[in-house]
Amino acid sequence: MLNKEEIKKIIPQREPFLMIDEVEEYVPGQSAVAYKNVDESEWYFKGHFPGNPIMPGVLIAESLAQTGAIAILSMEENKGKNALFGGIDKMKFKKMVVPGDRLKLEVKIIKQKGPIGVGEATASVNDKIVARGELTFALV
Repeated sequence: MLNKEEIKKIIPQREPFLMIDEVEEYVPGQSAVAYKNVDESEWYFKGHFPGNPIMPGVLIAESLAQTGAIAILSMEENKGKNALFGGIDKMKFKKMVVPGDRLKLEVKIIKQKGPIGVGEATASVNDKIVARGELTFALV
């Protein structure tokens, strides 16, 4: 289990844009499982939406991307690099994510050729899928 300080040693994101709170497990270059505890005090709930707070889908995708970055950037040869979005494919949002939810984030690296790769990403709350898709990344 990695806490936020240990996560910061692997990926470059920082508050308020660090979108994962802990990593349950990871296999460098292969996969990662992380969690985001969705709190009502999150900065984005002030405007999305007043009186009906819903975590933006794009931030669910970012949380998944940061989870995938744990798998890729924890490899010894990738230390000090950054993983940037190259694309988001087949992303479907199935359910709303709201304050109080514990978002489980799972990413499996399914392809990599040189600095470009693809991760199969799934986000769930209470074992119910809230989002699923493929994330393309580029190492820089």
